[in-house]
Amino acid sequence: MAIEDSKIKIVIIDDHPIFRQGVGDILSLESDFEIVAYASNGREGLKVIHQYQPDVAIVDVNLPGMNGRALAAMAAKEKLPTRLIFLTADAEKRQIIYAMRLGVTAYCTKDIAAEKLVEIIRSVVMGYYFVDGRRMNQKEIQDWLRSQIDSALPSIDLIENRLEGLSPREKDVLLFLTQGRTNKEIAQTLGISHQTVKNHVTSIMRKIGVGDRTQAALYALKHDWSFITPKFDEE
Repeated sequence: MAIEDSKIKIVIIDDHPIFRQGVGDILSLESDFEIVAYASNGREGLKVIHQYQPDVAIVDVNLPGMNGRALAAMAAKEKLPTRLIFLTADAEKRQIIYAMRLGVTAYCTKDIAAEKLVEIIRSVVMGYYFVDGRRMNQKEIQDWLRSQIDSALPSIDLIENRLEGLSPREKDVLLFLTQGRTNKEIAQTLGISHQTVKNHVTSIMRKIGVGDRTQAALYALKHDWSFITPKFDEE
């Protein structure tokens, strides 16, 4: 095998040019890394992943148009082999849970040390996951996800599966809640009004018996671990 063929191929998807280039410059110093493409939004990012088939894509969550969560959902739907590393300023626990459920292999904040990011890239290529400051194998990440979801639902009756009582449209909306989508994003994707989405969310919470949209999403994830495949393409 030629030396260049053994390199870890990486794409960087971020809408801030200076940050994007800075990450690329740092990673290019590693002899076993090759930056094959950059993208400034999720749609462009998905295209370069298809085009270059990199080993790793470093993705910001808050991208214009198709955001990082939507990109991850599409990658899961298409069973793309590229491993996604979220590099973002958003460290909210529920967003981390959503990301890892979508198949993201590592979740890092943008204040991460360069040497740690390098270590994580090499780890995910070897099949590991990285979250909460820990490197985990597949069983460990599944156990971590279950524990995080369980701890977020301490007072919810989990014996009865109340998802069956939802209408088809409510299930569509709940699907996107499990991806961390905002009401605005859901409305745009489904082609319905913002108020209609709010009405559906209110009805979902009432039928499931939860107090907020986060608990509704986690309830769905708890009852159906395959509840991540998008039914609708991004416009």
